[in-house]
Amino acid sequence: MLLVLSEDHKEHLSFLPKVDTAVVGEFGRIALEFLRRGSSPKIYEGAARKLCVPVEMVQHGVEGLMYLMTESSKHMISEEDFLDSVLVLGFGEELNQTLLQLASRPIRQQVIPMLTMRLLLTGGCDLSRRVLQTDPSTLLHLISTLEAALAAIKTNHARRIFRNIK
Repeated sequence: MLLVLSEDHKEHLSFLPKVDTAVVGEFGRIALEFLRRGSSPKIYEGAARKLCVPVEMVQHGVEGLMYLMTESSKHMISEEDFLDSVLVLGFGEELNQTLLQLASRPIRQQVIPMLTMRLLLTGGCDLSRRVLQTDPSTLLHLISTLEAALAAIKTNHARRIFRNIK
C-alpha cells in the first residue's frame, strides 16, 4: 500500500532535499518529541535560527515528517512501499534512506500493552481469586479457544455423552 500525500504535505517536505541529512535527522527527532510531549515553539525557533529560515518552514517540515511517520506506522507500510511513497517527493537516495531509518527507529521502543484480569473462581463451596496478566494477542487466542470449547460442548454428540455419564 502506498501513502498518498496531499500537495500541502509535498510542499511542507519540499525543502528537505536542500538541507543536510543531519538536519533531516534532527527534524525527525523533533517530530518524535512532538509526538511524545506535544508542540514546543522554542524548539522550532532554535532550529529556524540555525538554518536561517522562517519558523513556519521548520514547523511545516516537522509536521510533514510527523505525518509521514504516523501514516506509515498506522498503515504498517513495508520498507518498499515507504520508499515508493516518498519517491514522488523527488528525494535523493541518501535522504530516502535517512527517512526510512527515522520511520523504523520507534520499532525498538514499542510498548506492548498488558491486560490484567481478576478471575473469581467457584468450585462447589470453594471460592478463589486469581490475577492474570497477558498481552492482547494471547488474550484473543484464549478467547477463541474458549469459544471453540463452548461450541463443542453444545453439539449433540457432547450432549449424548453427558447424558450417559449422569
